[in-house]
Amino acid sequence: MEKIFSKEELYDRKPRVYQRDASQVRFLLGGIGTGNFSVDARGKFLDWEIFNWPAKNTKFPLSFFAIRVENEEMERPMSKILESRLTPPFTSSHGYLQAELVNLPRMEDSELVCEYPFARVSFRDGELPVEVSLEAFTPFIPLNEEDSGIPCGIIRYKVRNKAECDTKVSLVGTLPNASGFEGYDVIENLKLAGSVRNEYRQSGDIKGLYYFPEEISEGHLRYGNMAIMMREKNVTYKAEWFDGEWVDGIQDFWDDFTEDGLLEKVTKSDSVGCEFAQFHNFSFLKRREKIGSIGTQYVLRPGEERTFEFVISWYFPNRVKAWIEFDEDYDKFLKGEYGTVRNHYAARFANAWDVGEYVYQNMYRLEKGSRDFSEAMFQRTTFPYYVIDALSANITNLRSNLCFWLEDGTFAGFEGIRDDIGCGYGSVPHVWNYEQTVAFLFPKLEKTMRNVEFLQETDAEGCMSTRMFSVFGQRRYSMVPACDGELGSIVRIYRDFKNLGDIEFLRKIWSKASAAMDYAIKQWDLDYDGVLDGQQNTTYDIEFYGPNPMTEGIFLAALKCCAEMADILGDASLKKKYEDIFQKGKERADELMFNGEYYIQVQEKIDRYKYQFGKGCLSDQLLGQFLAHMAGIGEILPREHIKSAMKAVFKYNYMTDFYHTDSVHRAYALNEEHGLVIATWPEGGRPKFPLSYAGEVWTGVEYEAAVNLIYAGCLEEGLTIIKSVRDRYDGYKRNPFSEVESGHHYSRAMASWGVLNALLGQNSDMYRNVLSFHPVIDEEMSSFFICGRAWGVYSQKKVNGKMEKTIDVLYGSLDGVVIEDKEV
Repeated sequence: MEKIFSKEELYDRKPRVYQRDASQVRFLLGGIGTGNFSVDARGKFLDWEIFNWPAKNTKFPLSFFAIRVENEEMERPMSKILESRLTPPFTSSHGYLQAELVNLPRMEDSELVCEYPFARVSFRDGELPVEVSLEAFTPFIPLNEEDSGIPCGIIRYKVRNKAECDTKVSLVGTLPNASGFEGYDVIENLKLAGSVRNEYRQSGDIKGLYYFPEEISEGHLRYGNMAIMMREKNVTYKAEWFDGEWVDGIQDFWDDFTEDGLLEKVTKSDSVGCEFAQFHNFSFLKRREKIGSIGTQYVLRPGEERTFEFVISWYFPNRVKAWIEFDEDYDKFLKGEYGTVRNHYAARFANAWDVGEYVYQNMYRLEKGSRDFSEAMFQRTTFPYYVIDALSANITNLRSNLCFWLEDGTFAGFEGIRDDIGCGYGSVPHVWNYEQTVAFLFPKLEKTMRNVEFLQETDAEGCMSTRMFSVFGQRRYSMVPACDGELGSIVRIYRDFKNLGDIEFLRKIWSKASAAMDYAIKQWDLDYDGVLDGQQNTTYDIEFYGPNPMTEGIFLAALKCCAEMADILGDASLKKKYEDIFQKGKERADELMFNGEYYIQVQEKIDRYKYQFGKGCLSDQLLGQFLAHMAGIGEILPREHIKSAMKAVFKYNYMTDFYHTDSVHRAYALNEEHGLVIATWPEGGRPKFPLSYAGEVWTGVEYEAAVNLIYAGCLEEGLTIIKSVRDRYDGYKRNPFSEVESGHHYSRAMASWGVLNALLGQNSDMYRNVLSFHPVIDEEMSSFFICGRAWGVYSQKKVNGKMEKTIDVLYGSLDGVVIEDKEV
């Protein structure tokens, strides 16, 4: 291959550091299906999406942490907001509003390093006699979905005294009560469903502020509560700021805090004035939300370091019982035509205070599991850093409002999310096909998606709905089934079964799975030759006509999986049936579609139907092979042809710039950026109206292609694609924790987890109790690994000229599992 990156660039392990001007970074804090808030490269907390609804750019007025420092060497005490200074642009129509406090002193500079699930901000400030850093995280422990689904953020500030004398340090956190949040008024202040109240609470050594609504019932859609808590012997707090007009409360708090670092519990004032406020109810005159602050104060000796820890928790149990994406859906929502359904975490916790208590009571275990994962990924894995970045960054999708985890245990999600509403409703199988992150990190959650697809959304004839409306009890989606989605879900049954080793899951779902397979044969293989030739609806939002490698590959993978599942369940006749069709289809497909270099669509009159690709080179042409690798069933087409086809995909579809692409589609890569487009026509023959999205760059397809390249022995080509993706998501141009396609946090991007399986050559079969590794890098290395029962670190090291392989289990157990013929 032509070298795109140097060897040093391609194998670089240097961590990515975001400077404070990396304005697009949003590192999400929150649990699976709980919503989230984010921290940016300045150390600011923002994008408060904790209300079961996409809400990018949501601002909580007066949410900040502040420090006050005093010692005998200083001319005067100093107080600062614990964020670095703002960066341009400064373009708001009204400047910055009072509640944003932009002219209060801030730290001079900052930089952010993210090692999922930890975000670490290092502040720099030449005026203060202390060093300050921030670490923020939410517990994340693979295979432990319950403790990875806690609605909280743990925030720790480390302060070290640089002075040669004792230094008194006060540090407080401030948060508004957003219970009953309905949105914003024209002045960008909160609109609430009713009045709210803050109160100080204490449970043993846990102290904090509990925020709750006074007027709305527990069944109300907007019902919820919040808390900000500490585990300290002594705290200083003001449960509710002074309730004056204009900036009275802000001025009172800042004067109070900067005076001595301690807060008066109540502020009283007999002053009168502002007749204007008697005639107008503007929120900048009189805030609706109540603001509270809590913190503590310590004297640090020279060189001493102290951690100031806070837990922010929330409890908004009710979400809309419907998929809402389009105007008509939203209009029905506004009219109150939908009911509510509860989040999974609502069945575990009674309120936000209960959440915080659980976190503190289990802090050691929650933190240890999270650090074990982070260290295994970022410290002990020796793959290039951008690979680790690609694996971990897309985990944040589970914390976004892309995903739901409902009270009955069902896990579901949109395709992506817009700034303020979902996009692509119904856990769409033809998009979620690509996702591997949930499947391998939380296979029990993934299993609920298969149960919905087959036990609820597949009819007696084996026809699967394109969108999973039954999640919310809505009427079945009426569109014709997606060929790639239905077939891919069959493959994913086998992947999930092998990962979990759950024979009851397979037995329960098998009748619908085999019905779906038979439906596919009848519906799309019109002449029963093992090659699909009917109308095939696909993820491109169009139909393919005639034989094509994309859907055919998934068909072959599904047949092979079904033959193996039938064998496990003792159905010899079905096993033979599916094996025979697979073998016939494999030979016929290769004969029909392989053009000597790659696989093409067979269509005599290419312009008879719009949106075909014909003789073009499709990046997705071996999607079925990708799914087959993830299910551990090997090659579905001749090995040498797979390699040739993937090399062609890289040769023709990988772009080193986008200055002359002549694409009229949506743009996800531009100018000098690199990326893999969906399709090209290297030998001509492009249809008049070619495949929809042909010129677009989808990160999920890029990861899929990279995985196939790595399995095919084209390691550097695969790594080149992965590096190109993460170079585009650099924190300056785009948010590295939200790979977009049709929305933020796009589900297809979670194909990235497949890269780890490819690099490790991992195949896990927990039904047969076998786990194997065949890394593509035949030298000393180590890497995080995970299967359905355990995770840890796989290592190989040369000892006396021989490669010695070891497994360090950090979570779960591999008792009874054979690893390369060795009992663990």
